[in-house]
Amino acid sequence: MSKNLVIVESPAKSKTIEKYLGKDYNVLSSKGHIRDLSTSGKYGFGVDIDNGFKPKYEPIKGKKKDIASLKKAVDSSEKVYLATDPDREGEAISWHLKDALNIDDDKYERIVFNEITKDAVVNSFKHARKIDDLMVRSQETRRILDRIIGFRLSKLMQSKTGGKSAGRVQSVALKLIVDREKEIEKFIKEEYYTIKAIFNEFEANLFGYKDNTKLEIKNELEAKEIVNKLSNSYKIESSEKKNKNKSSKPPFITSTMQQEASTRLNFSSKKTMSIAQKLYEGINIGNETVGLITYMRTDSVRLSDEFVFNTLKYIEVTYGKEYVGVRKKSKKTENVQDAHEAIRPTSILRTPDSVKEYLTNDEYKLYKMIYIRALASLMKDAKQQLTSIILNNNDYKFKVNGNIITFDGYLKIYDEYEKSEDKIIPDIDKFKTNILITDNIEIKQHFTEPPARYRESSLIQEMEKLGIGRPSTYATTISTIVDRGYVNIVDKKFIPTKIGIETTEKLQEYFSNLINVKYTAKMEEDLDNIANGSIIWNELLQEFYDEFEPMVKNAFDNMEKKAPEKIGELCPECGKELVKRNGKYGEFIACSNYPECKYIKKEEKKVIEVCDCIKCGNKIVERKTKKGKVFYGCSNFPKCKEAYWDKPTGELCKECNSMLVIKNNEIKCSACDYKK
Repeated sequence: MSKNLVIVESPAKSKTIEKYLGKDYNVLSSKGHIRDLSTSGKYGFGVDIDNGFKPKYEPIKGKKKDIASLKKAVDSSEKVYLATDPDREGEAISWHLKDALNIDDDKYERIVFNEITKDAVVNSFKHARKIDDLMVRSQETRRILDRIIGFRLSKLMQSKTGGKSAGRVQSVALKLIVDREKEIEKFIKEEYYTIKAIFNEFEANLFGYKDNTKLEIKNELEAKEIVNKLSNSYKIESSEKKNKNKSSKPPFITSTMQQEASTRLNFSSKKTMSIAQKLYEGINIGNETVGLITYMRTDSVRLSDEFVFNTLKYIEVTYGKEYVGVRKKSKKTENVQDAHEAIRPTSILRTPDSVKEYLTNDEYKLYKMIYIRALASLMKDAKQQLTSIILNNNDYKFKVNGNIITFDGYLKIYDEYEKSEDKIIPDIDKFKTNILITDNIEIKQHFTEPPARYRESSLIQEMEKLGIGRPSTYATTISTIVDRGYVNIVDKKFIPTKIGIETTEKLQEYFSNLINVKYTAKMEEDLDNIANGSIIWNELLQEFYDEFEPMVKNAFDNMEKKAPEKIGELCPECGKELVKRNGKYGEFIACSNYPECKYIKKEEKKVIEVCDCIKCGNKIVERKTKKGKVFYGCSNFPKCKEAYWDKPTGELCKECNSMLVIKNNEIKCSACDYKK
């Protein structure tokens, strides 16, 4: 009989941990969730609405063999340690494992670690505990809410509109995008002008008149009238110098990591989380496998005492005592979940350059960004001298601003991610006169700009600020509204589609008191309160359902069904109008007289040739999967199975002779890290 069994979520993680624990431990993986709500019962919820919202679980498709294998291992072990991720989702997975595998209370322990290093894993056994039932209830309540809202509203949208789905968080995220688009459509641009005096060594901007009243110049005539009142003589009215500290940003949490990776590295949130997962679970470095970063689903900027101590020591040795900062106290936000740390390197001694050879190019970029951010957060503030000069010309006030970095502090290592250039202006104290002369005046026309469309980074930032969803779900939420065809991404900006706008408008017409920012954020607070024991889970569900279900029934009864779009052609079989319809595999054209007439117009498939196949010489053509995802494959399939997810260029890589493809507006190799 094996002494100890450890169950983790990921196969990659299990191999790493087994090396740490040695021969007395057998480490197996559940491969994520093993069970989910069934689709039985009322509306397919898998929940007994009339019996306290009791959930009914069943094995996820394809997981029965895994469950049987784990059960066999449990039965042959003396002790079972459930070591799933250190958050509510991980806590719930541990509970499902205990329940599905029939593990006795006295036979199991729950262990958690924030990083996959030998010390952290071994130390976690000293703090073993039982499963936190309140955390499990919180996750379970979230899952039931999402199931009820998702199933009912998705069915409603499918029957009444062209929409494919709706959800508790995704519909609110979509509403943000639609609302912004409507703001842009309503925006009326306004003209305004600026006036600048240009001297040999600096420029001064007109900002006020007489007592520094702010000037608004609305047209060219007003601008010229002001210029006509100016002389070529500018009197130095005042000058001020002040020193100011510039502080580093805190270490990454999930949302800020996703935002910065989007802005700095051009990574989608989905890609960022996938790479971070690999860095967390373990990378083979020489003779050892080690997790490079701490757990990447966190709302906390807290750093462990050990990491802070080691990092401050590293800063002193590497950069000098003058660069050693102080530990900043974090402001705890309302949505901080559990007792996590920030995302940081597991060892400050494991520098990006020291592990670069073991990482892919993208893994290196993300690890470096995480490492530098955590290191910079514990370095001294940068110091800058700000200079402000006010010039007076016939009571018109001009301002000159300058800044000089007097001590680089954390910018010594962080300037790659946060540019801070000196804007040097002459030392006014050394001037022999307080009168400056110039005839060089610039009048410039401007127009007010509408609100910017959301990018992935700004949408995540807004969702976090408003308390919508959890950082761990942002990537999935964004992927969903894109995959459902509710938004298009143009120049990295979200633009709602016609169906996205229609779906949002219908939901607002019938569910405005539920599908909104305030209600969704309040629900997140309530889920937190279930976890801390101040709200009873099924009482919350009952209160929600009593309000929600009558609204859904009203919508089914009264929401007008969208008429299918006519295409201006008649059915060749019965003479009725042909219309566009949506099916499992996308849009198609069929007879409006269905089901009496079942005519479907066969789509003329246009073959889009891309380039020659490097394997057989035939053409690579654009294809689609059953779910409509575009890929590029050889026209000689199945004899030749050459295929790519990214558009091939027809050129070969100089390093490995594989196909070059276009990905994120860059030409890259489909097989190695080469970039053109």
